[in-house]
Amino acid sequence: MADVDVRPIHPDAVSARRRQSRRAGRYAVLGLTSAVILFPVWVTLSGAIQSYDQVLDYPGSLLPWPLTLDVLRNAWTSANLDRYLINSAIMTVVITAAQVITSVLAAYAFTFLRFPFQRTLFVVFLGTLMVPGEVTIVANFQTIRALGWLDSYQGLVAPFLATAFGTFLLRQAFLALPKELREAAEMDGMSHLRFLWDVVVPLARPAIGALTVFAFLSSWNQYLWPLVITNDPDMRTVQIGLRSLASSNLGELNLTMAGTVIAAIPIVVILLVFQRQLIRGLTAGAVKG
Repeated sequence: MADVDVRPIHPDAVSARRRQSRRAGRYAVLGLTSAVILFPVWVTLSGAIQSYDQVLDYPGSLLPWPLTLDVLRNAWTSANLDRYLINSAIMTVVITAAQVITSVLAAYAFTFLRFPFQRTLFVVFLGTLMVPGEVTIVANFQTIRALGWLDSYQGLVAPFLATAFGTFLLRQAFLALPKELREAAEMDGMSHLRFLWDVVVPLARPAIGALTVFAFLSSWNQYLWPLVITNDPDMRTVQIGLRSLASSNLGELNLTMAGTVIAAIPIVVILLVFQRQLIRGLTAGAVKG
C-alpha cells in the first residue's frame, strides 16, 4: 500500500486562504452594491439617448441602439436649461466660496483663539444644525422681501453664506494639527492671518476639499428656497427647470431623463475632481474631538 501524505497544513497557508475568501466576499458585496446603486443611473442615461419609441419598447434593452442626441438637444431648448444652469452656477459658486471662507475663519477662531464664552458659543453653533431649514424659510423670506431682494442673486445666496456644519468639520480637522505649530509661529512673530494661510489651510486641504464638495452639492440641488423667492423665470434655477420640464412633458419620459443628465454633469465633474479630498476629509480629525 502506498504511503499517504499526512503532513499537517501550515497555519500560514490556512490564514492565507481565509484572507482570500474574506477578500472575495468583500468584493462580491461591493460589486453587488455597486450594481444596485448604478442601475438607476444607467437606466436614466440610456433613456436620455434613446428615442421615445425605444424607451416605451418592452422589454427593451440595457444597451440602447441606435443612439441619438436629439433628446438632449430638445431638453436643452424646450426647458430653457441654459439660463437655469447659469443661475444655478452663479448661486452655487458664491455660496460655496462664502461657506468655505466663513467656515475656515470661524473654525480657526474656535481652535486657536481664546475668548470669553468660547465653548458656549460653539454649542450654539452646533445647535443650529438641529433646526430644520424649512423652519427658517418664513423668517428668511420676510427678511429678503424687506430688503427688496426677491428675484435677485442676493436673495438666492444670502441665507446660505455661512454654515455651522462647515465650522464643525474644519474645527475637527484643525484640532488634529499639532499645537506646537502655533507656538513656533508665535515665536517667529507670525500673525494669525499669515499662520492661517501659510500653515493651517495647506495642512487641512482635504477637509476643506470635502467641505467644498458638500457646499456645492447642497447649493446645486436646492429647490424649495429658489422656488419661494423667485417669480421671474429668468431667475430660476436648474432644479425648478427640471420640475417644469417633467410637468410639461408628462408623456415624454426620455425628455425628463435627458434634462436630469444635463443637470447632473456639474455634480459628476466636481465629485471626480475632489474625490480624493472628499475621502481624506471625511476621515481627518476623526480620532480627536
